[in-house]
Amino acid sequence: MFFSFWPSRSEFSNNRKDLIADLIAGLTVAIVALPLAIGFGITSGMSAAAGLTTAIIAGFLAAVFGGSKYQVSGPTGAMTVILIPVIHTYGVSAIPALGLMAGAMVIAMAIFKLGAVINRVPWTVVEGFTVGIALIISLQQIPLALGIAKGEGEKSYIVAWNTLMNAIDAGLNYSSLLVVAITLVIKFSWPQIVSRLKLKLHIPASFMALVFVTLIVKAFSIDVATIGNIPRSLGSFQKPIFDNLTSLLVPALWIALLAAVESLLSARVADGLAHNKEKFEPNRELFGQGLATLAASIFGGMPATGAIARTSVNVRSHAKSRLASVFHAFVLLFIALVAAPLVSQIPTAVIAGLLLGTSYRILNPVSIMESLRTTKAEAATLIVTAISTVAIDLIWGMAIGIGLHVILSRYSKKPQAI
Repeated sequence: MFFSFWPSRSEFSNNRKDLIADLIAGLTVAIVALPLAIGFGITSGMSAAAGLTTAIIAGFLAAVFGGSKYQVSGPTGAMTVILIPVIHTYGVSAIPALGLMAGAMVIAMAIFKLGAVINRVPWTVVEGFTVGIALIISLQQIPLALGIAKGEGEKSYIVAWNTLMNAIDAGLNYSSLLVVAITLVIKFSWPQIVSRLKLKLHIPASFMALVFVTLIVKAFSIDVATIGNIPRSLGSFQKPIFDNLTSLLVPALWIALLAAVESLLSARVADGLAHNKEKFEPNRELFGQGLATLAASIFGGMPATGAIARTSVNVRSHAKSRLASVFHAFVLLFIALVAAPLVSQIPTAVIAGLLLGTSYRILNPVSIMESLRTTKAEAATLIVTAISTVAIDLIWGMAIGIGLHVILSRYSKKPQAI
């Protein structure tokens, strides 16, 4: 059984051109993933080191043993929502046991071949889910874009609104907004520049925007916040404590479900973005994600999932194989141990600009408009799924979307009265 999940050499880039493409994509994703990993680590109630440890360990294991060649895994905002109340109640010491149980549950899903269930999720629901994720990612960038601490609240839209109100009261940080604007201009203009200059070497727009804007900020001494101090160490083995075993079973189940659902949908979305004919392997993806969550949690990190934002950056950076995600993990490891002082100088507003641009790419307005023009049932499903994902959470958003799709499909098939 386990040998069926074992990676083969052919799944990794096997020529110099693809190797360079994977290296550049991995570097780009790592730079984008760095502040997110640190931020989610702190937000969850653990630490910046825990977030970085998760991105490195989970990112590597899920890339090697997962079922998608584009997937990039690590700590995510959705997982943070589940972890915050658990850590508040049981403390950080409960995470190793919690992650061990959740990881084992996801691996069990893979063994019993439950991954194929995701292929039955209607594409309209997936599109609505993707729109919701893109909106959440955009809302999460508002504090970084405005150069201000995030406002109070639990839901992304509430935090974004309170952050905006606080920024208006305190006075808008125009320097930070300028950096975001320049980042977006470079990110969306770079492909046209490459085309006009007829450059043969592909350099991702996100990477060029990151480098150029960081240099501009330094050259003109623009006063904006930077990533700041980065921990230069990784976590060590943490022995799981099962004192609250029965109490942790329900949170572990929710974590396992989220890890499975978010990872499988992220992999499915990645295939769509890449127009990949070779689809990901759902059960193998579950095995990789379960192993990643288990290992990261007992070595100082936290449960992880496939991350749509980072995965989409990987696809947009023209990754050729799963080696790009492996490189992403090694680059983060290098940053944590060696290059932390340099990367700490990157403006957080640049990261906000890159992710806002990525969110726009994920939204794919043309595809959304086409979906909304099909049938009223599909349009309603897409819109309700997106709103539910943002307003409630990811799992409920998808569940509501599937339920609505089933109801509307059955209703539309009923014979009309004459």
